Amino acid sequence: MTFKPAPWPRRLRSQEWYAGNGRDTIYHRGWMKNQGYPHDVFDGRPIIGILNTWSDLTPCNGHLRELAEKVKAGIWEAGGFPVEVPVFSASENTFRPTAMMFRNLAAMSIEEQMRGQPIDGAVLLVGCDKTTPSLLMAAASTDLPSIVVTGGPMLNGYFRGERVGSGTHLWKFSEAVKAGEMTQEEFLEAEESMSRSSGTCNTMGTASTMASIAEALGMALSGNAAIPAVDSRRRVMAQISGRRIVQMVKDDLKPSDIMTKQAFENAIRTNGAIGGSTNAVIHMLAIAGRVGVDLTLDDWDRCGRDVATIVNLMPSGRYLMEEFYYAGGLPVVLKRLGEGGQLHKDALTVSGQTIWDEVKDVRNWNEDVILPLEKALTLQGGIAVVRGNLAPQGAVLKPSAASAHLLKHRGRAVVFEDIDDYKERINDDALDIDETCVMVLKNCGPKGYPGMAEVGNMGLPPKVLKKGITDMVRISDARMSGTAYGTVVLHTSPEAAAGGPLAVVKTGDMIELDVEARRLHLDIPDEELAARLKAWAPNHEQVASGYLWLHQEHVEGADTGADLGFLKGCRGSAVGKDSH
Repeated sequence: MTFKPAPWPRRLRSQEWYAGNGRDTIYHRGWMKNQGYPHDVFDGRPIIGILNTWSDLTPCNGHLRELAEKVKAGIWEAGGFPVEVPVFSASENTFRPTAMMFRNLAAMSIEEQMRGQPIDGAVLLVGCDKTTPSLLMAAASTDLPSIVVTGGPMLNGYFRGERVGSGTHLWKFSEAVKAGEMTQEEFLEAEESMSRSSGTCNTMGTASTMASIAEALGMALSGNAAIPAVDSRRRVMAQISGRRIVQMVKDDLKPSDIMTKQAFENAIRTNGAIGGSTNAVIHMLAIAGRVGVDLTLDDWDRCGRDVATIVNLMPSGRYLMEEFYYAGGLPVVLKRLGEGGQLHKDALTVSGQTIWDEVKDVRNWNEDVILPLEKALTLQGGIAVVRGNLAPQGAVLKPSAASAHLLKHRGRAVVFEDIDDYKERINDDALDIDETCVMVLKNCGPKGYPGMAEVGNMGLPPKVLKKGITDMVRISDARMSGTAYGTVVLHTSPEAAAGGPLAVVKTGDMIELDVEARRLHLDIPDEELAARLKAWAPNHEQVASGYLWLHQEHVEGADTGADLGFLKGCRGSAVGKDSH
């Protein structure tokens, strides 16, 4: 793609606040001077907002205040004026009922912060998984020049000589305790090794996936995704990104110039190659909806189906993000995709260069971490989109994290009406279930939970675990943590709370899953399914007020990104009238 920079110098939007000597200008400028800024920083140089998702209650982002100082240094060096702006920060490991409930609220609030304040460009300082899509959605909605800087993954964990992947081993050890293979004391000992430095999950969970997606979309500088949080090179990346955003403002290089349909297709294929999280599906659909790109589940299946998973990281493989970075990181993966004809090489990036120019000369330093094609974890990675009478608008599954023998399966449904029903019954040895059954969880979608929590990877019943079984087919309208694994069908649309067919599945019904054929079928007559749907009435919690009410009333389905309908589309960055 050819990009033609805008003429420079020119009047910037921040000058609507600070240029001239009138009463309103002095009002805006004078108050800023109480922080000790000299008069000449208001002379028309780009004002860059560092949108910082630091919070003590977002532990993955706990080091971002220090990283922001390096961003500031880069902005000053390039002749810009940095202003740090704390923004809504939703942590998946602390927010209840789920951080996903607040992704849209964060995006809405940050969009208005960007639009309503005197900034010409933005550094999106992100980490924990919902912060990356929420800030990208906001940037897409305002279309101000923006660049992503992630906080980076934490260091590897180790327990008794074994690599410990954050999240992945939590699920593994928890199941081992239920199976009687690990004591509670050993579990508590292992806890100390799970999070041994600042940073996001060290597996290819949603945070690492979204960092990779941001880079593949062209919204971050090459190499940004994998640098460990505590590595000095992470601070260098922050500083040079600060320099770069100043030039982006001068050139008027905007998200809409970068996040094109080709860029999204690159990101979908990248997700397949890295064994990325199913959560990326929802987030990318939402981001595309904001920037005005027509992206659908069909694009996910079309672009990702024949992409081999070559990154050998948990939960699909054996290594962690540290090794991925030392092997060369995402640039190596992008080069492999380009060499295989699976990359739009001329897609533009925030560097001002094409994505191929950024990666064509990189090398792979460890072929056990970034695998050659003949040793791929799976030749058909990506995200499988299955449809049928149980999921007319689609459901998703991550083949690289699934069990091969379960990708084609027919089994008896064991139904849980909601997550509370599941928790009440799953540990009961009287539960009529075995490993051939299909576990079905309802009312956990965008409206139903509400918020669509990461409960789709339901733990197996202890009576099955004690037989040495580690996986069963599970189906829900919920999400699954990117750090989790298993043959888990997610995001079933329409969701149960919206009256989708999932709502009327009964224990004892037979369900057929055929991933190769992209089929998910409830084996009952069409007439019976229609009768059940006609008799259906909602039984999920319905909220009467507050943000939860707004969310439940306006959230769209997972198949289109679970955004609030009235937030879709780009609204621009026009400056409103000054009220002073």
